[in-house]
Amino acid sequence: MDAIQMVDLKKQYKKIKSEVDAAVINVLESSAFINGKPVQDFASNLSNYLGVKHVIPCANGTDALQIALMALGLQPGDEVITPSFTYIATVEVVALLKLVPVFVDVDPATFCMDPEKLKKLITPKTKAIIPVHLYGHAAPMEEILDIAKSHNLFVIEDNAQAIGGTYTFSNGTTKKLGSLGHIGCTSFFPSKNLGGYGDGGAIFTNDDALAEILKKVANHGQSVRYYHDIVGCNSRLDTIQAAVLDIKLKHLDEYIDARRNAASFYNQAFGANEKLITPKEAAYSKHVFHQYTLLLEGVDRAGLMKYLADNGIPSMLYYPLACHKQKMFETLNVPVTDLEVTEWLSERVISLPMHTELTDEQLEHITKTFINYIN
Repeated sequence: MDAIQMVDLKKQYKKIKSEVDAAVINVLESSAFINGKPVQDFASNLSNYLGVKHVIPCANGTDALQIALMALGLQPGDEVITPSFTYIATVEVVALLKLVPVFVDVDPATFCMDPEKLKKLITPKTKAIIPVHLYGHAAPMEEILDIAKSHNLFVIEDNAQAIGGTYTFSNGTTKKLGSLGHIGCTSFFPSKNLGGYGDGGAIFTNDDALAEILKKVANHGQSVRYYHDIVGCNSRLDTIQAAVLDIKLKHLDEYIDARRNAASFYNQAFGANEKLITPKEAAYSKHVFHQYTLLLEGVDRAGLMKYLADNGIPSMLYYPLACHKQKMFETLNVPVTDLEVTEWLSERVISLPMHTELTDEQLEHITKTFINYIN
């Protein structure tokens, strides 16, 4: 049996090596390393895949979130509601722009924003909501969008962990995650479901006017070279990364199927164990399993992780310390309300290997070793 990785990018690359190598060599031969044709091609193909009018590539997922907030014209002191149970980038950009992050608790089953708790946090200072599609599961967007509309709020989807996921509305229509809010943001960090071979990100919108502002912000505030209309930044997806991502986009649905198959194997092995709570999939969400995250009940997590490591099985904690407890917010006077579920989750989550190259032999070893410890 091959060594087990949390994410096995080498095996995945070997399967598409000829396609990727040819695409990269084409870029090298063209020498158009910045804004070469593959960047436009990838943006167009991703736009078609997502069913969204505009895709604006950028340097990484954190930049995508920052550019989105900058484009909305928010002012220092404006409040942005976001989960605390997420990667720090979601909240970091809010604080960086001198906006006020307001932390909302999450649903214990889906790990995503709780709409009922969201309603209670809206004030006259609230200007935007950032729902996070965590671990590959959709946030309850229909409810969130209704709440936002009733209060005239912007919605920015943090779709860094759920590219390719779908949302089913109560009327039966479906849309790709990232295309539902005013703006969607994603990351192409190598470990993502659609990951490059370096950093990268993208911003999505169906609003023509907003798309023009987003493009300006990402390009030094200019639409005509050397004429800068607004304060912007410099955030680009380089041509080599775009070429790689365009190849991998063709395989994304195949990758999602592989992840869902691995998750089904885990669920079948763990589902009946009283000490484990397996990931749930709400009726509105097609889970794409960026992570496979379990909840432990009465299990020594540190001891389990050591036992797994001793048996050649990596594991991770996403996330051991919620955003509202991070030292970076101690001096910012960030308001913190009831985040009981967030803190409960932080103490119990554990993520197991999840990627497109997991074999039944590896999954069998992981699940048997895991159950052997907790029983």
